[in-house]
Amino acid sequence: MSVLPDLHQQYLQACQNLSQPENPFVAYMLQEADRSDKTWTKGITLKIAGNNHLVPVQRVTDEDLQALAPVLQNTVFVTGLDLRYNVLTDDGAKHVAKFLQENSTLRYLNLMFNDIGTSGAELIARALHRNETLLYLRMTGNKIGNKGGMYFASMLQINSALEKLDLGDCDLGTQSLMAIATVLTPNRSVKAINLNRPLIYSQEEETTVHIALMLKTNSSLVELHLCKHEMKKFGVERLCEALYENCSLRYLDLSCNKITRDDVKFLGELLKRNQTLQILDLNSNRIEDDGAIYLSEALALCNRTLQALSVASNNISGKGLVALSDSMKTNMELSYIYIWGNKFDEATCMAFSELIQTGRLKPNCTDVEPYEVDGHIHLAEVSHGLKKHYYWTPSCGKMKNKDANASLAIGAVSEYL
Repeated sequence: MSVLPDLHQQYLQACQNLSQPENPFVAYMLQEADRSDKTWTKGITLKIAGNNHLVPVQRVTDEDLQALAPVLQNTVFVTGLDLRYNVLTDDGAKHVAKFLQENSTLRYLNLMFNDIGTSGAELIARALHRNETLLYLRMTGNKIGNKGGMYFASMLQINSALEKLDLGDCDLGTQSLMAIATVLTPNRSVKAINLNRPLIYSQEEETTVHIALMLKTNSSLVELHLCKHEMKKFGVERLCEALYENCSLRYLDLSCNKITRDDVKFLGELLKRNQTLQILDLNSNRIEDDGAIYLSEALALCNRTLQALSVASNNISGKGLVALSDSMKTNMELSYIYIWGNKFDEATCMAFSELIQTGRLKPNCTDVEPYEVDGHIHLAEVSHGLKKHYYWTPSCGKMKNKDANASLAIGAVSEYL
């Protein structure tokens, strides 16, 4: 057990050495870290997020990071660094890269929604060629583009430590997606990857085909996010074919695609035979009543491994929603279901109210709550879901709210999820 060094004083000294003013927000957060318990057996995560609404924020710049990096380099206690929603550019990425090359304790780095581009992506990816400690890197929202994605694909061929990589909203292109899928085929370290919202202009779904081929062989990937991939029937069919042979994937995110009722037939057949999938996110597609019925039949009769299903905003009416509620009466493994944004009729409201009142569906495991007006049952929305806090976290309350982020409660890949 060791004593935590005075981070604030070291930061002030670094600013003086560089002849630059201190960032009051950085100074404040370092003081908060200094005021906390001075003895640590585990590392700490230093949270300098630019979207903090509880204190005055002066967002971290490249110059601020230049002063901060050597401070963190000199302490082994900081094992996580959260720099989301700041104004770091490719110049700041130079300091990040140098830090990653020299640091041997950092396990979590969040650079979400900064201004890092292709050049910065290259620097960070190259630094990870030799880094053996970082487990989770989040680049979400940095417009690194197709070329930046290629640098990370090259990195994955060499790095054997990284367990979770988030490249969502990074403007990845077809070439980089196919390259990432190819290098993940033999990869045995990456357990979770987020490839949300790439820029795909082809309608032939080549990227989905390559990802499906990867899933046939990869035996370590647990979590896969493919939101906003313009996926349709052909892509869904290829993925399902691959998942018959996959025995590791537990969390599949297909939200915000173009999946219709006919396409869900393939998922329904998959659920009848798959024994590993625990979370299926179909939020914001268009599966309608027929699609919901396909899923409910598989869940009621065959599947006993799926624990969470999201079909929010899928144009499902009473017939499909009641079928899903009925499947929960025979399937005791399905514990989380999210249905808000569909067409609720009285039968739907009664069905889900009954599930909650009887205890079959816990109130914190769904995104609706029953209430009564003039003798009629209605459903209200509650802020629960699989990953409500993916882009933001609340300013008050529990930092890791499992009701709003049920995917963490079911199958977390690492402690930094």
